[in-house]
Amino acid sequence: MTELLINGPISAEYTVVLAHGAGAPMDSAFMERMAVGLAGIGLRVVRFEFPYMVKHRKDGKRRLPDKLNVLTEAYRNVLSDLNKNKLILGGKSMGGRIASMVADQAGVAGVVCLGYPFHPPGKPEKIRTEHLRVLRTPMLILQGDRDPFGHKAEIARYNLATPITLYYLPDGDHDLKPRRRSGITWEENLHASISEIETFLENL
Repeated sequence: MTELLINGPISAEYTVVLAHGAGAPMDSAFMERMAVGLAGIGLRVVRFEFPYMVKHRKDGKRRLPDKLNVLTEAYRNVLSDLNKNKLILGGKSMGGRIASMVADQAGVAGVVCLGYPFHPPGKPEKIRTEHLRVLRTPMLILQGDRDPFGHKAEIARYNLATPITLYYLPDGDHDLKPRRRSGITWEENLHASISEIETFLENL
């Protein structure tokens, strides 16, 4: 049984499953801020960890992420314990990518990705968008406009499916964090992200 972290009211209209990124656990500062922020607008947020991160939590050893089939199976296993009605799949970076890969088959209401890893940093030729060209589930991607995993100018050239909406956070990196000289704070970008998610759900 996968251990879950849950925020927000049990009576919420939507439940958001929020998976972590490749390098940080479900209770990282970013994940905690997003979960608390989403719960603050009345959403129920469920967090879990992929198998390699569960092992890391037990023994402290750093590991590479599991293979894609293991990651997708782990995500699906979490969904089996949740009510599919008005379920939103999501995640940070890799977690959001895996969410988008299982969404159509799972028949959920939508997908939210916090910083999609369109390609490895410095390797724009290795694009991870094949399934995003045919995605049927409504999806919101919140992306820093200078994200090294895919910035605004690069993404404009991708042929993404119609149900995908992109929202760019000004001067944001892969954690949606702007530089100090931008005059924008990380809190402002996180607040804007939560506001966009709220609007996305209202329009489903």
